[in-house]
Amino acid sequence: MQPRNMSMSGVVDLAAVKAAQEAKAKAEQTRAETARQGGAGAVSPADLVIDVDEAGFEQEVLQRSAEVPVVIDFWAEWCQPCKQLSPVLERLAVEYNGRFLLAKIDVDANQMLMQQFGVQGIPAVFAVVAGQALPLFQGAAGEAQIRQTLDQLVQVAEQRFGLTGLSVDPDAEPGGRPEAAAAEPVGPYDGLLEAAVQALDAGDFGGAVQAYKNVLADDPGNSEAKLGLAQAELLQRVGGMDPQQVRKEAADQPMDVEAQIAVADLDLVGGHVEDAFGRLIDTVQRTSGDDRDAARMRLLELFEVVGPDDPRVAAARRALARALF
Repeated sequence: MQPRNMSMSGVVDLAAVKAAQEAKAKAEQTRAETARQGGAGAVSPADLVIDVDEAGFEQEVLQRSAEVPVVIDFWAEWCQPCKQLSPVLERLAVEYNGRFLLAKIDVDANQMLMQQFGVQGIPAVFAVVAGQALPLFQGAAGEAQIRQTLDQLVQVAEQRFGLTGLSVDPDAEPGGRPEAAAAEPVGPYDGLLEAAVQALDAGDFGGAVQAYKNVLADDPGNSEAKLGLAQAELLQRVGGMDPQQVRKEAADQPMDVEAQIAVADLDLVGGHVEDAFGRLIDTVQRTSGDDRDAARMRLLELFEVVGPDDPRVAAARRALARALF
């Protein structure tokens, strides 16, 4: 089986926005707690490679992915390419010194996890970052390709999710786990923000919108509430759309600004960030007056959803400036 490369360019889609917020907050909290304890919480190099089963997946992979990228190696005892790949991944996990955690999953014993990740053949390597699963490659990849993929992964994890990895101490006892900071409220709006997140998880986008607005009414500069509100409003808008009909209307009526805006919303929800931005910038270029303002304002809202640190936002801002002036 030939290795199948996976692009990292699409990792930040709408599904990751809430996870990114939570991951950044938890990462900052964990680092602060570690600093307060004078560097406590370091793990042994032996703890950078773990065996995971279905029972421990949530705790060992999903929860820990809020602190460190977790690379998953799907393997089996009978798989010869796995026997070539796994030792390389294990060695690199130690070499990268806590920048990622390697979780090994035996597919024969964990068929449900294999199905959930859509694994078609092994070896297959995925990553989980802030609760979001990302396909990395499939097949017995070469070490140069693996290093390139891991470099991209840890860069994305740090820049977009604030995850800088685990502290590693060669003298630490194997089996130790860094304790997360106590899950106590750290601000006056934690209850409302948590209610908004729960509403999003339940598909109650209107409730999430209202919860975020309640925070912003008291604290207009709250960045987490601004980002969450933009996301919730977007999900609320697309919730009642017929995607095929909306796209047909936009194709049939290219000068219908509302139709172009609706397709841009759909594109962003589907993770096609650059397509959404490009459509709205094109609309700004060929319209004027209220139509131009509507396209521009929606584009600014989508910038909020993706996040100001995303390089695609910076590029689109420059393109918007050229379109306007």
